[in-house]
Amino acid sequence: MSLHKIVIPTPFAVGDVNAYLLKGDMLTLIDAGPKTPEAWEALKAGLKQVNVEPQDVEQVVLTHHHPDHAGWVDGFDRAQLYGHPYNDLWMRRDQAFFDYHDAFYLERLKEEGVPEELLFWVKKMKRPLNLMGSRPLDGTINEGDVLPGHPEWQVMETLGHAQSHLSFWNAETREMIGGDHVIAKVSSNPLIEPPLDPAEGRPKSLLQYNASLGRLLKMPIDVIYSGHGEEVREVVELITARLEKQHQRALKVLGMLKGEEKTVYQLTQKLFPYAYEKELGLTLSETIGQIDYLLEDGLITERMSENGIFYYREA
Repeated sequence: MSLHKIVIPTPFAVGDVNAYLLKGDMLTLIDAGPKTPEAWEALKAGLKQVNVEPQDVEQVVLTHHHPDHAGWVDGFDRAQLYGHPYNDLWMRRDQAFFDYHDAFYLERLKEEGVPEELLFWVKKMKRPLNLMGSRPLDGTINEGDVLPGHPEWQVMETLGHAQSHLSFWNAETREMIGGDHVIAKVSSNPLIEPPLDPAEGRPKSLLQYNASLGRLLKMPIDVIYSGHGEEVREVVELITARLEKQHQRALKVLGMLKGEEKTVYQLTQKLFPYAYEKELGLTLSETIGQIDYLLEDGLITERMSENGIFYYREA
């Protein structure tokens, strides 16, 4: 097997993250852990198991831009860095992007009916930047490409959990390197993130995520090497169960909209009474996903009030 898994600790609730060393015409590291001293030690130790030093790695490829995956790109200065074009916004982190980023979230929180005193969450929507690498991509890859130096691995754009998310598919061996697209123990949160092109409006992350999962149902996948936890083998069963559970969650939200209008914020308080204050960003993302899903199916209607807040009710 030309694939070697490296388990890396993170300071996040999700726990350890997996990186993968791929041997081929190029020595490639897929994902690079968060930028902590502990993660760097684990990365070096994992490479050492197969007699590789950081300077031997010829390219680093990102499944997506989140800090638990994109931290130590800075540790491989001899390597080319590849990923989805969206990674670059986060790797460059210029002021114009942050202004756009904050304006995007402020607008979202207002239209979701979040009260004034909680609008400080805009600043919390930035991921822990100190744990993220800070070098721009050397090249972008996307749907229809193959991994440089590994022609047997096709690049798939699998948006939903992140606007930068890629998976890699080897049709010959029926293996997929799946990042956070499919995780064995937990379902990935489809996070609301600013679109790459500001003209496009808010991405409907849950609908993207469901569509990306749906593609996998039609593929003969034997195993998915995941960004967290163990490999996923019963792919169809797992995805089918996840999609069904998500459908049931949407119906629960529909039940809350019988006979009365509610904002996304009011629904979030009802759905996550204990978590919403501590995890406002994540819980709002989750609720918006169910709203997008119900709107898409024509089960609810949306009304915008004079002060720009969206209200939802059963159709």
